[in-house]
Amino acid sequence: MIGARGTIATATAVGTVAAQKELLPLEGVITTRPPFDTLPGLPPVEEIAFGGCDIRAGTVAEAAADSASTRAVFAPSVLEGVLPVLRQAPLTVGILRRAGAAVEALGGAESLELFQESARDAIARVTADLERFADGEQTVVVNVASTEPLCDPSLFEWSLARFERGIEEDDPRIPASTLYAYAALSLGMPYVNFTPSTGASLPALVEMAQTRGLPVAGRDGKTGETLVKTTLAPMFAIRGLKVEGWYGTNILGNTDGQVLSYAENAASKVASKQGVLERCLGYSPAGDVRIDYFPPLADHKVAWDFIQFRGWGGHRMRMQFTWEGTDAVLAAPLVLDLARLITVAKHRGEAGQIAALAAFFKTPEGTEEMNLHRQYDALLEWAAKDTGGRRGTLRAAGGGS
Repeated sequence: MIGARGTIATATAVGTVAAQKELLPLEGVITTRPPFDTLPGLPPVEEIAFGGCDIRAGTVAEAAADSASTRAVFAPSVLEGVLPVLRQAPLTVGILRRAGAAVEALGGAESLELFQESARDAIARVTADLERFADGEQTVVVNVASTEPLCDPSLFEWSLARFERGIEEDDPRIPASTLYAYAALSLGMPYVNFTPSTGASLPALVEMAQTRGLPVAGRDGKTGETLVKTTLAPMFAIRGLKVEGWYGTNILGNTDGQVLSYAENAASKVASKQGVLERCLGYSPAGDVRIDYFPPLADHKVAWDFIQFRGWGGHRMRMQFTWEGTDAVLAAPLVLDLARLITVAKHRGEAGQIAALAAFFKTPEGTEEMNLHRQYDALLEWAAKDTGGRRGTLRAAGGGS
């Protein structure tokens, strides 16, 4: 997992290992129930191993232990049961490149030398780390790192050949998330982007995935307020109720909130959250989306949405809702589901962007569909394909910050 010391990566690893040891149930994981649990090529949960990298020094086990004092997601007895396994999880150094001042600050003084590394050297190092971790086993790379600033638009016009030339030229516009994706695909590993960062969304990397027969999926895991939006907005469209305005504000206090307190990083996240209403409703109502850093909340997040809509005779009515959740707890089961489902896609020989996984993302790649109900129908249709084959195994790996 890219960003292996982060809260999402830590919660994913702790919860999965706890389930393997029968210390906790696997709740919120759809691949443990029909029709997904019998998909050919689905990796058994008990065979999943974790590794990753981060720009911050330390180990996955230390990050898990640190989380106990700030978030209390897992009981001390559970942490004690999983720490021996997590101490064996390899953690290597990530890539620090075009990530913005917020992410650069996370790495501290130890990460300063990463500024001097060329794109080619970063890829070579991460590729070697991935090969060492995989050791010949099936491996998936999942990006759960902090959000990068918006990518330079010109990169979306590049071909694969132009992107590779940019690597050799050490073009400063190329962000870390795309280098991780390139490294994963060059080794034949599927790539999942759980963040709003660019990752494998560049046409050049989609081309690479298709050429190499590899699936990719993203972007930006849909865990909270946007999940509610894509569920609720279709209701207004179905009933012919005109939404005049939809305002949402989010507060959160973890590292994600700290990074998103910087405008250049928040721009990627806000853009990801804002696009859903127009695609669900067919028009763009008035309103805005805010994200504010509120340290006392730690890993918890609170969202408040205000909706004004019109009905019979043009009469105006209003609806409000408050969503309170724990970020890592909401995200972890999705990360596990995506790692398993993208392995199924590879087992089937599917390549490029897997549109059927849209239900997991705020900005789904390979489809314009934002309606959660239709996205889930598409996922069910995808799962119903008769492919045959045998069950596979998986190592979930990664690479950054």
